[in-house]
Formats: sequence, C-alpha cells, structure tokens
Amino acid sequence: MERPRAVVVSTASELRGFEPQRTDCWSSVTRVLLTDEQRIAYRLPPTEGKKNDPRWPAFAAKYGFDPARPVQWEAEALDRDELHALLMAGVDPYVDRGILAEVLADEQRQRAQLQTFVNGWPRR
Repeated sequence: MERPRAVVVSTASELRGFEPQRTDCWSSVTRVLLTDEQRIAYRLPPTEGKKNDPRWPAFAAKYGFDPARPVQWEAEALDRDELHALLMAGVDPYVDRGILAEVLADEQRQRAQLQTFVNGWPRR
C-alpha cells in the first residue's frame, strides 16, 4: 500500500526540526510556508510564542528578535484567499482530476437520491 502524502501549512520557523519522514508514515511532504515577506506585507500580528521552546533562543539570535520574548505568526492569520491559494498550490500537483471528477459525480448522485427520499417523506 502506498503511503499518503502530507501537505503541511505552517511558518518556516515552526518547521525547523520537523521530521515527518522519521515515522516513515508519509511518502513525501510538501511544505507550504508563511514567508517573512508575507508576514510583513500582510502586517500579520505576532502572538506570544512558546516560552519553553528550546529552538527559540537560536532563532531569536539569528533573526534579531528578543530572546526573552518569544513570538510567532500564525499562517491562519493570512487573508483567507491568500491562505487558500497557498494551500491549493501545495496540494494541486497531487490531485488526480479524473478521480476527483468521479468522486464529485458520485456525491452529486447521492445528494439527488437523498433529496428524492426526503421529498417522498410524509409531511405532517
């Protein structure tokens, strides 16, 4: 059985040290990152970071942040359309359009069958 692929939406800093292959449960990992440029351009608000994150001091020193005040930026704070575009760009290469069309057609058939059933249900 082929292992599934993972698409991870996160910030670059959150993925440092992230080792999805370590568990051997993914065939590949595509990282969709929130870049520093996006953080600045969208004026994303910082949130308090994890005080006990052992990676924070080195990250803070490298990027000029206060080592005593960990901060982070959430990918979810991006504009909904921008986040959607990033995610879709990461997922799109793995979507089999033929199978997707079959699944969507099957779902439409099931919806029609359910609607027929509901319409035939006695009303009070």
